[in-house]
This record gives sequence, C-alpha cells and structure tokens, in this order.
Amino acid sequence: MVGAEPASFPGGPTGALVLHGFTGCPQSMRGIAERLAADGHTVEMPLLPGHGTAVEDMVPTRFDDWYASAEAAFLDLAGRAERVVVVGLSMGGTLAVTLAARQPVAGLAVVNAQISPAAESFHDVLQGTLDAGIEIMPGVGGDIAKEGAKELAYEGAPIAALQSLLVHCQALVDDLLPRITCPVLILNSPQDHVVAPSSSDQLADLVAGPVERVTLGRSFHVATLDHDSGLIEDSISSFVAKLA
Repeated sequence: MVGAEPASFPGGPTGALVLHGFTGCPQSMRGIAERLAADGHTVEMPLLPGHGTAVEDMVPTRFDDWYASAEAAFLDLAGRAERVVVVGLSMGGTLAVTLAARQPVAGLAVVNAQISPAAESFHDVLQGTLDAGIEIMPGVGGDIAKEGAKELAYEGAPIAALQSLLVHCQALVDDLLPRITCPVLILNSPQDHVVAPSSSDQLADLVAGPVERVTLGRSFHVATLDHDSGLIEDSISSFVAKLA
C-alpha cells in the first residue's frame, strides 16, 4: 500500500523504535518518527508482519509474529544506540509495553495502548464468529475526530489475529506490567471508540516506573492523525529529550 512503507533514520546515540497499530501501518506514526529524527535521534519504524498490503496477508499472523518483528528491530537498534525508547500506538503500544517488560528499554511512550483484557463474553462472540466460518470482521481503523484525516488501514480485521492480541493482554496485567521500571509516558483520548480509556489507567496503575500522563481531549483513537497530533509529537519529543 502506498504510504505504508517502513522508515529508518540515522542519528545520534538515542534510538527510538516506533510501532504502529492493529491493521494499520507506519503512516499513522510517520509524524512522530520524523519529529524524533529531526531531533537528532536514530529512528526505526518497521512494518509489522501482515500489515500494509492486503488484509488476507494478516489472517495467518498472530501477536507472537508482530512481537518477534518488533523485538528484532529493537535489538538491531540497541546494537547501534546507547539507549532505546519505544513508542507505540494502540496495538503498537501493547508491543512497546511488552518490550519494556522483557528488554532494557530506556523509556516507554504509548498512545491509546491496548492493555486491558477483553471480557469473556467478547471472546465468546469472536470464537462463535470464527466457528461460523467468518475469518474477517469489520475493521477497527479510522477512529479520528478531525475532518478529512484518514488512517491507512485495512477495512477488515482478522478475528483470530485479534484474539491473539487480546489473550496477550491478560498476560500483561497478570505478569508483565509490574516488571516495567523505566519512565513511562501515557497519552490517551477520553473519547476512544476502539480501546477503552481505562486501559491507560490500568497501565498507569500497574507499572513500577515513574509515570507521566497527557490527556488528548480533542482526539479519538488514532490520535496521532487527529487534532492532538502536535501535542503528541511535542510531548514525546520532550520525553525522549529528557531521557537522552
């Protein structure tokens, strides 16, 4: 898909790994990546497996596939930088949080991250849909308040892939979040029609590191393309500068 390309920017001793969301692509995070690159940091923004092409390519992928790609990018970046900050939107935030629990991440910045596990009833609905022979449900992309703004995302969402993400969220709250000791910047929209705002509250409550929060009052879920995009870029830029 034109606009879904990954990006890599050479820079200084601070690295930034920038991760996009479920069914989306780097287009939604390009502004942040370019801002951090302009700040002089070394930036990597991968295209996660199954994304940025056609939704059928995403059907066989699972959370472990996306995490393996993100972790490989982190390790490569860590080999070239003195410290690495991880930035993620939505499911990219889930990946970023998981990395921070398992790797020596210097800082974590997430926008409307998916953290809270889904209700058992929702899992039952997803499984029932799969059992009926339906692999793809209506898409979750494009939740933006700003008129004319558009996220480059699939029009459908692979159900089994979504299940794998939601199952991993249970592991986050049960085990992984308390392991995070690095500084954490949480940016979230009170009006989010994809991820419950309580996910950000749960993240703030369970991590062990210092937490800074920014409210995105004018934006919906894909806030990086919404009215608060400038606030997000400024906040993350300042956060990374302090760590550097």
